Amino acid sequence: MARQSYQEQLTELREDVLYMSEVVMERLRMGLDALEQKDVELAQEVIEGDGEINRMYLDLEQDCIDLLALQQPVASDLRFIAASFKIITDLERIGDLATNLGEYTIDAERDLFPDVDVQEMGTLTLAMIEDAMIAYDTEDVDTCHELAVRDDDLDHFAERASEIVVRDLIERELESPDEVEVLLQDVSRLLLTIRDLERVGDHAVNIAARTLYMVENDDELIY
Repeated sequence: MARQSYQEQLTELREDVLYMSEVVMERLRMGLDALEQKDVELAQEVIEGDGEINRMYLDLEQDCIDLLALQQPVASDLRFIAASFKIITDLERIGDLATNLGEYTIDAERDLFPDVDVQEMGTLTLAMIEDAMIAYDTEDVDTCHELAVRDDDLDHFAERASEIVVRDLIERELESPDEVEVLLQDVSRLLLTIRDLERVGDHAVNIAARTLYMVENDDELIY
């Protein structure tokens, strides 16, 4: 019975980690929608929802600690518990980045850079998180390797977007100090948005790296 209970706890941990990822991805979608629509109420909802994600993280952290302290996990189970603990850390940080999008929405006044497709970048990052969590659930090592390649593409996308913003800033003709100040604030917000979405991709790769280690005891993608 004790062993059966232990296996049930492991199954429940996996399910809870997957549920946390669903909540985090929904918050990120909401943050992107708020940014696109300049929806301050939705942005505030994202910000206020960060507490829920933090509580989920702390509960799951305690579950991992209890499994390690109260059970005697074999090597494969030990890797699963350790990987799950690292993955919820990445998910919590993605939740923080979604909160940033809410804050940028509230601070934003206008959209001056139509050539920078933040929504496309957001779609790419959401797909990476979703695929990373599917790989965790199904123990799909091929997807883990694929995500590392996709992250390189995301990095190039972010680099090109940042170059567009900087080039546009250089080419603009501004007359008043007030115009300069407002523009610099908008530029700063947009560059931070690009950076944060790039970091979401990094966290997706971290999830893939921990999954690969969990399944094959392979630390190739851990960095």
